[in-house]
Amino acid sequence: MRVTRVLEIFCWTAGGLLLATYAGVRAWSAYASEDGIDALRQARDEHAAYVQQIAAATPAPPAAGGEARTLQTSTPDTSLWNARRLQEYKETLSHKGVPEGVLRIPKLKLEVPVYEGTSDFTLNRGAGRIEGTADIDSASGNIGIAAHRDGFFRPLKDIAVGDTLLLETLTATREYRVTRLDIVDPDNVSVLAPTTSATITLVTCYPFYFVGSAPQRFIVHARAEPQTAGG
Repeated sequence: MRVTRVLEIFCWTAGGLLLATYAGVRAWSAYASEDGIDALRQARDEHAAYVQQIAAATPAPPAAGGEARTLQTSTPDTSLWNARRLQEYKETLSHKGVPEGVLRIPKLKLEVPVYEGTSDFTLNRGAGRIEGTADIDSASGNIGIAAHRDGFFRPLKDIAVGDTLLLETLTATREYRVTRLDIVDPDNVSVLAPTTSATITLVTCYPFYFVGSAPQRFIVHARAEPQTAGG
């Protein structure tokens, strides 16, 4: 009887410990989940604050008709981004630089600020106008724009001839149509050659999911659509 009593006490004690452990694990799991959600919310809030800073940093010059034009972008969809690229992007959110324009591709739900130059910092926070190509406000010439394949330009893997591109600047919004897609070697700069018509050339590394330094470049050629009254 004594042995039975001891065994019973042991079983009750073990059961209590197991229940306490289970409750602890559940509580920790809930805390970790909430912590992760809070981190995501904080990242979104930081980006929203960054967008507001961009809009307020520099007064926009008056557009046609006397109305002020500002450049704003929504929070990017980072679900397909490389983890390192996402971290590097977050590290740029406190920077108050004003973009030269905003590139949008509605079909791909792509929206990215375009800054001047292609430094590492610039390409971590958006896309960059390639030095030596046409100015972003040009009504003619070839505007070269680069961005990372594992970041903002990841959606280009699904682009197709005929898709629409919109390039918004402080003075106007111009519509372009994709005319050709190319895959070239990194030293092939002919894709950025000047043009007499208004064109955009998007450049990113290829293949999109290559591990390490990608060996080729993915090129998107687009030509401006005819301007309509008021555009």
